[in-house]
Amino acid sequence: MNIRRAALLLALSLGAALTAGAAEVTVVRNVLGPEGPLYVDGNLYYVGWVSDTLSMWDGHRSTVLNHLAGCNHNGLALTPRHTLLLACTAQHGAILEVDLHGRILRRWDHDDRGRPFDGGINDLMVTGNGGAYATIFGTYQDPPAGVTGKIEYLAPGAKQWTEVARDLDYANGIGISPDQKTLYVDQTVGDSILKFHVNADGTLSDRANFALLYALVPNKVNAAWIGPDSMKVGRRGNLYVAQWMGGKVLKISPAGKLLHVFAIAAGDGTTNVAFGPGERELYVTVVKDPNDPQARGSIVRIPNVP
Repeated sequence: MNIRRAALLLALSLGAALTAGAAEVTVVRNVLGPEGPLYVDGNLYYVGWVSDTLSMWDGHRSTVLNHLAGCNHNGLALTPRHTLLLACTAQHGAILEVDLHGRILRRWDHDDRGRPFDGGINDLMVTGNGGAYATIFGTYQDPPAGVTGKIEYLAPGAKQWTEVARDLDYANGIGISPDQKTLYVDQTVGDSILKFHVNADGTLSDRANFALLYALVPNKVNAAWIGPDSMKVGRRGNLYVAQWMGGKVLKISPAGKLLHVFAIAAGDGTTNVAFGPGERELYVTVVKDPNDPQARGSIVRIPNVP
């Protein structure tokens, strides 16, 4: 009993508990490049970046809503108009606005200065006032080379996106605090998360390190590409960060403290996370083997923790 109690106290002192895969349920199988999960009105929307598709799972079966060759569909975000912003992460990236049936309503291929989204749009999110931020990943090279990631901003009612940050090390997931004052962005290479202060006009300032994932939890492998992929921010301000090549989702407090580690049994290529109703459950997109060129994977559902 004393040994068990000591082990429990040690886990609590580290500020994290590791979940087993026992409560993990696979809800969607055979996705080529699973990403962008988003739970809307009882349906789970998700993309396949290899299959160039946007799909919807209604709890029983999946339906392809959009197929656009060469888009390499990635992040999704819900707008106040009940439409979706969709990231095309191909080298010559684009941002699409589509309705919930997958019909394209609008497309952006460049910013307000006419600069193309070279490096691909990786992820995006919508702010409380209806604005939006998107990340430009940067030109893919293996091993990683130039630090060329960017953040673009679309002000409420604006027609074009504006660059608000640059020189990010493969910019990936992006999220905002509930009070709309802090923007978080993942840098996949470097295994780190940055934070910015959000100014009243949507521009960013006070760039700083928020979390170094390798300092919070040991890396599963030693590789250049292990790092945070996409994230979601919960209603209490906690970050839920999928770690590519890590096989896990990290729950991190607004103070940068590791609160929980969700181990994902379905694969090592965890890419993104979505909240179910009331944030009681998480839907996680995961590639079984990150080295698989077809990125074969699935979507699993796991219980959240308080």
